[in-house]
Amino acid sequence: MELLLISNSTMAGEAYLDYPKYDIRDFLGAKPVKALFIPYAGVTLSWDDYEARVKTRFNEVGHDVVSIHRFSDPWKAVEEAEAIVVGGGNTWNLLRKIHDNNLIEPICNKVRTGTKFIGWSAGSNVACPTIMTTNDMPIIDPLGFNACNLVPFQINPHYLDANPEGHGGETREDRIKEFMVLNPNVYIAGLREGCMFFVKDQHMHMKGIHPLRLFKHGMETREIPAGEDLSFLLKR
Repeated sequence: MELLLISNSTMAGEAYLDYPKYDIRDFLGAKPVKALFIPYAGVTLSWDDYEARVKTRFNEVGHDVVSIHRFSDPWKAVEEAEAIVVGGGNTWNLLRKIHDNNLIEPICNKVRTGTKFIGWSAGSNVACPTIMTTNDMPIIDPLGFNACNLVPFQINPHYLDANPEGHGGETREDRIKEFMVLNPNVYIAGLREGCMFFVKDQHMHMKGIHPLRLFKHGMETREIPAGEDLSFLLKR
């Protein structure tokens, strides 16, 4: 199993998918790949436009995508995919459309038997056991929180250390602590922007410009530098 789980698509002031494009290229390999793109997290842009945006960046580094909405049989599209790419946006809508099309099982089976998986933001959330550590507003009933369970820990993409100045609401860490109280046996990875996880079989590390912030109930919160072995997070 090979996964590339990216915190965010775009760094402030940069073009869309620019900072991770060479990591995507190297992850998919030297031979051109036409990946199946799942655009369901896109709500405020059409899936045609979302596909075009991702295709432009993938083409730039020698690969390509075709969106799942182009296929009359989404299940078959997953079964025949060279690679699977899940874009960011609203995680609740993403999971709802995955459930509507009964795609949890085929995606899990396909990836666990060797098909490479790339996700960013919401796309990284659905690689987790549930979407319960997403940042998104629940704009639609996802028909259950359970996701693809490709990794046994939770990710909080776009992790921030503090609230904006003048805001009196809870911090991201406050919200994660609430999750920990009710889910004490689960690790939560605060994946800051500009960072990504590489998973290959039972090995995992993080690449990025910030350390990982790791949470678990009853454990002191840890800052783990990029590049360290994180394979222990894959133990079920």
